[in-house]
Amino acid sequence: MSDPSVYRQELSPIHFLERAGEVYAERPAVVDGDLRLTWRTMRSRARRLASALRRDGLHKGDRIAFLALNSEPLLLAHFGVPLAGGVLVAINTRLDADEVAYIVEHSGAQAIFFTSELQAQTGRIPPQVKRFDLSRGWESFLDTGSDAQIVPPVENENEPITINYTSGTTGRPKGVVYHHRGAYLNALAMALDHRLTAESQYLWTLPMFHCNGWCFPWATAATGSCSVCIPRVEPARVWQLFREGVTHFCAAPTVCTMLMAHPAAGRLARKVRLFTAGAPPSPTLIAHLADLNFEVDHVYGLTEVYGPFTIAVAAPGEERLPPGERAARQARQGFANACAGDVRVVGDEMNDVPADGQTMGEVVMRGNVVMLGYFRDPGATAKAFQGGWFHSGDLAVRHPDGAIELRDRKKDIIISGGENISTIEVEQAVVSHPAVLEAAVIAVPDEKWGEVPKAFVTLAEGKQASAEEIIQHCRSVLAHFKAPRQIEFGPLPKTSTGKVQKYVLRDREWRGRSKRIH
Repeated sequence: MSDPSVYRQELSPIHFLERAGEVYAERPAVVDGDLRLTWRTMRSRARRLASALRRDGLHKGDRIAFLALNSEPLLLAHFGVPLAGGVLVAINTRLDADEVAYIVEHSGAQAIFFTSELQAQTGRIPPQVKRFDLSRGWESFLDTGSDAQIVPPVENENEPITINYTSGTTGRPKGVVYHHRGAYLNALAMALDHRLTAESQYLWTLPMFHCNGWCFPWATAATGSCSVCIPRVEPARVWQLFREGVTHFCAAPTVCTMLMAHPAAGRLARKVRLFTAGAPPSPTLIAHLADLNFEVDHVYGLTEVYGPFTIAVAAPGEERLPPGERAARQARQGFANACAGDVRVVGDEMNDVPADGQTMGEVVMRGNVVMLGYFRDPGATAKAFQGGWFHSGDLAVRHPDGAIELRDRKKDIIISGGENISTIEVEQAVVSHPAVLEAAVIAVPDEKWGEVPKAFVTLAEGKQASAEEIIQHCRSVLAHFKAPRQIEFGPLPKTSTGKVQKYVLRDREWRGRSKRIH
């Protein structure tokens, strides 16, 4: 047989930066405050970071942690750490000191780089872990390295490239291990589906620590797009950047809702492309975004599948549908992306549910962009991969055209008098009321029906509505048994990545009961 090195290169997204440093050499690669860097300079800095890490004692497979806001150092780490042979552990910046210490210890990270204002969150990290303050020692650390070309150390594309820790809403977070192959392929899928080009300006509203920024650090390098870094989402600043030239961004529906509600919101003179995911967006939100000239793509996935695995792909002629119907179709989770693999909706025996848009089953996936497994947790990995598929825990239907649409998390489905009620369906009905900004629906105990829907509602600024008005509105668009029986007004509890913490609401509503009826 011929030499495999002639016809095979192990897939790794670090190759994207090597290429970008030549093909897009003088194009802008990153804007971070007053800092402006070209792709040639980014490549040089990534090589210097890799060299410096090796000189500091990094060996292949060692973990390097970053507790950093969206910034050039964290963007660079997505290339420099794996180029050195290391595994990047990007930590959620909103975790407390105990949670940060757990992740550093569990991952076995030998060093942590941190943004200065987050230093207090590193207070419980073991003393043997090296610490680097990015505002004081970043440039001097890079200066210890060389910008000579480094042969990528990837011997097998299935080697780990990063570990991403899950939110851990019901216990300690699990470390999700990504491989070079999956990162490479999902980055290409993101570039393709988001339609990035060398002219694009990608705004970092999505945290880079979240699923490695849905693989966009690597996607932007593949296309030569410019990353515009902001440390946090400040709506007035974001709207300013939209109007100054930003062309693409990603955001959870809660972030989109916050942006839409800001006084600076207004129709843009040119389209801005948006990927939204993290929770199913309501058709109402999608329609509102379209009115302001955002071109919305709805994607779906989990940490375990590198972020987005599916995308809602429009059918021919869909653009001619009435706005409400078109938005409802865009709110579906759609189809696996071009590089992902396979997605199914299955019943308890792993049989596919009918494609009737009604029968619910669990979403399962397998293919190129599924994690290697949970770090140091073979039991949880075996459970997640039962039957040869990754089990998402999400309930969905499959429509006749093959598109999937989420109905609920398994733990969130409401069973009232023996009938299944989708909390997502009820939430979409609630937020379609013009006075409602956002809502969360859970099951609450009921003596007659076992459990019934209750909606927790945040009203839009300056708007008013009574509980009875919202209930009657829901009864006008839903079967009456699905309408919420109770409404409670106020802010919603959320995770650090913007997801509503329904377990907080459930704990409160079911407190004092020996079991939760379900």
